Amino acid sequence: MTTTTHPHPTLADFQTARGVVSRVVQSTPLETSRYLAELIGVPQVYLKCENLQRTGSYKIRGAYNRMAQLTPEEKARGVVAASAGNHAQGVAFAARELGIAATIFMPLGVALPKLQATRNYGAEVVLRGHTVEEPLRAAAEFAEATGAVLIPPFDHFDVVAGQGTLALEMLDEAPEIETFVVPIGGGGLIAGVAAAAKLRARADGRSVRIIGVQAENAAAYPPSLAAGKPLDVTITPTIADGIAVSRPGRLNFEIIREYVDEVVTISDDDIARGILVLLERAKLVVEPAGAVGVAAMLAGLIPANGPTATILSGGNIDPMLMQRVISHGLAASDRYLKLRVMLPDRPGQLARTAEIVSEANANVVEVQHTRHGSGLQISEVELELHIETRGPEHRDQVVERLRGAGYRIRLEGL
Repeated sequence: MTTTTHPHPTLADFQTARGVVSRVVQSTPLETSRYLAELIGVPQVYLKCENLQRTGSYKIRGAYNRMAQLTPEEKARGVVAASAGNHAQGVAFAARELGIAATIFMPLGVALPKLQATRNYGAEVVLRGHTVEEPLRAAAEFAEATGAVLIPPFDHFDVVAGQGTLALEMLDEAPEIETFVVPIGGGGLIAGVAAAAKLRARADGRSVRIIGVQAENAAAYPPSLAAGKPLDVTITPTIADGIAVSRPGRLNFEIIREYVDEVVTISDDDIARGILVLLERAKLVVEPAGAVGVAAMLAGLIPANGPTATILSGGNIDPMLMQRVISHGLAASDRYLKLRVMLPDRPGQLARTAEIVSEANANVVEVQHTRHGSGLQISEVELELHIETRGPEHRDQVVERLRGAGYRIRLEGL
């Protein structure tokens, strides 16, 4: 399989790739979610659990399929890649399985678990720069200087074919799926899934719909599709670093333009909510980029259109980020309330405030107390409360109880 003979993959290409990647990948579970199905009004919602895949993401599919095509002479020269996480682990694992030396360039600020995992798979890791662009440049220079084969994260025919094997697995298990909701970064995953799903459905005499989801702070595809060509966009910080790509892949863009029906964008708060729902409802740990499909459902962006599936593309989330994401997810779901209470500076007021919150069946998780806040009168103190609630109605009840007791309240954003 080469880009020159196959500008776009065929169904046969995906079937061949499936035979190749089956040597190393697991056929991950296709779980169901009654909660999400009722929420968006469809008979069933399926969750393809690539967060449970070897290396913790789908990336191993494309990396292994690409590297399995290398000639003996190319394998002898080794491979090189640049990544902040999942692609690095996929390449390192595939290289180990194929007996190929791998050098991976990663940014200096890469999460420690991802760095350790990449090294544990046997790759030589070189830390370079503070953004993904710097390791990418370093990897390209390394390839030119040493002859190592550069393994791209998304913009290659064999990578797209490997990622598309996901769709074949899903349709084997649930042929009734009508809508696929797929994360988009550079576009390798959705290009493969969209083409494989539509070609397979067409062969079966039916049709499917493909909806892509990008983080709104790193959304290159909507303007690129509108312009009819790949465009660079400025990326602003997003928790979904796994799909924070400033420019669509060239091959990916052409496939997506042909096979993808719609691309939507979501906020980081939406993504945090998605992670929280997957933790609580499905008991699944999913990284931000992998939760965007569920986040889009929660945000009301996925129309009711028959059985629907999304891909939980990875589970490699740093525990420190998980802690912050849970807090933001609770706040975005109106289950974590931060407020400031102005109290008379006299004994017993702190205890009385805690009692009112307790009587409302809410839980105080953090308290800060100061006499030096702005806007305070000399006879007042300010109390900052962090409170767990059960949702919007319960939150409002807590606030009204405090106001009803005569306290001045100021709500705060997290």
